[in-house]
Amino acid sequence: MIEIFIGAISGMITAIGMGGGTVLILLLTMFLSIQQHIAQATNLIFFIPTAITAIIVNLKEKNIELKTGVNIIIFGIIGAIIGSILANKIEVRNLRKFFGIFLLCIAMHEIYNFYKLYIKEKNTNNINR
Repeated sequence: MIEIFIGAISGMITAIGMGGGTVLILLLTMFLSIQQHIAQATNLIFFIPTAITAIIVNLKEKNIELKTGVNIIIFGIIGAIIGSILANKIEVRNLRKFFGIFLLCIAMHEIYNFYKLYIKEKNTNNINR
């Protein structure tokens, strides 16, 4: 049952473009006690059908800039090959640490964007009144 919940949550987050794979890895390691390497590899399999679904929906809505997308795909494949080789050479403990640092960086970035978008905008609107 928990696998269904994890898949649904990750799928919804992926569909809105927020990196459902990051959440999937976190949930797999926390709630199912899956090793980091296995969780990351599982994420790659999860990514294929969810990405295809998101691409179809976004193509219909004309939300994809194809030229940019092709460039990202080409260099993403190169990066994925390099990243896979590196991930297999890193100890699980260190890989978890790197993943945690990555999550902290994302969290700090999102908090900063929230601050910039809502707090500064609110203060600017109050000053202009």
